[in-house]
Amino acid sequence: MDKRMVFVDTSLCTGCKACSVACKAWNDLPAEKTQLITSYQSQGGTTHNTWTYISMHEKYENGKMEWLMFKHQCYHCAEPSCMKSCPVDAYYKTDSGYVLIDQDKCIGCGYCVVNCPWNVPKTNPEIKKTFKCTGCIDRVENGLLPACVATCQPGALHFGEPEEMKQIAQARLAEVKKDNPKAQLYGDKAMGGTTYLYLLLEDPEFYGLPENPTTSASLIAWKDWVQPWGIWLLPIALGASAVSFVSTRVIKNMSKSKGGDIHG
Repeated sequence: MDKRMVFVDTSLCTGCKACSVACKAWNDLPAEKTQLITSYQSQGGTTHNTWTYISMHEKYENGKMEWLMFKHQCYHCAEPSCMKSCPVDAYYKTDSGYVLIDQDKCIGCGYCVVNCPWNVPKTNPEIKKTFKCTGCIDRVENGLLPACVATCQPGALHFGEPEEMKQIAQARLAEVKKDNPKAQLYGDKAMGGTTYLYLLLEDPEFYGLPENPTTSASLIAWKDWVQPWGIWLLPIALGASAVSFVSTRVIKNMSKSKGGDIHG
C-alpha cells in the first residue's frame, strides 16, 4: 500500500475531543480518570490507554483571548527514534508509513518512551508492554479513514496521499498567514518527515512542542557505533589491558633491578 498522510489544520480545531473518543472506541481502550490541569485542560499526555488527546492553549492578544488547540498522537516518523532505540526489534514500519509495535516482541523496557522527542509511547507497568497510536492501520488497509479523521466534524483532519495533503496544507497556510503571520507547517522536516503534518498558528514552543525534534546524539552513537563495532572493541580493549599489564610489570622489575645494583 502506498504511503498515507494526515494533515491536521489546528486553525479549524474546536477542541471537541471527538477524535480522542473515536480512538478509544475503535481500539477498545478503557476510559481513564482525569483531573483539571489548566483551564479546560484535563489530559496532560498520552498514556497506554489514551493514544490521542487535545491540548488547549490560551492566547491573549490585543485585549482578546482565544483558544488554540493541538491534537497529540504518535507522529509516525520516517526515521523513528523509538524503533532505533528498541533492543528487541519490536518496532517496525508499514509500506503506508506507519510505525507499529509487535506486542509479542515488546518487553516494556521503556527505551522508546525516553527516546521519543514527543514522549508519545507509554508502557503499561502491569503487563510490561508499550502502546501508542497505530494510525488505525487496520482501518486504513481496508480502505477506511482513521477513526479520528472520520469523526472530525470541523474538518480539521484530512487524510490521503502525501503530495495531495502537502498541497492542501500549503494552500491553507497561504490563506491563514494573512491574519496569522506566525503560521507555519510542522512535521514535514522533523525526523525525516512525519506521517502527521500540522498547520500551526504559533511557534511550536507555544504548544509545548520541540522546535527541531531529533534523535539524541547518545542513541545514534550507541546504535550506529558502539553496538556494531562492539565485537571488535572488546578484544581491542582486552588486548590494550594486557599490554598495559605486561608493560607495567616490566617497568616495575627494571626499577627493582636498578635499585638493587645501586644498593650493592
